[in-house]
Amino acid sequence: MQDYTIKTNYVCAQEISFSIEDGKLHNIKFHGGCPGNTAAIGKLLEGADAQKAAEILKGNDCGGKGTSCADQLARGIEAALKQNSEAN
Repeated sequence: MQDYTIKTNYVCAQEISFSIEDGKLHNIKFHGGCPGNTAAIGKLLEGADAQKAAEILKGNDCGGKGTSCADQLARGIEAALKQNSEAN
């Protein structure tokens, strides 16, 4: 299992941590942000296919910011998957 922590931009959560194992997401934690919503995202995505989750979440907007906590997670997942593919 590979662990990741990403710093966020333009959202309430300061960082997001998650793990990927065999292409599946685990242990998603938002540090800051709206606790109910971010905890729900983590529960809903536990064990989900990482690539599919990124496709679903990418582009979600919060209050006209052009991004959201979910979008930031999607970007982090994509970066992690890219990093993994380049390493292999």
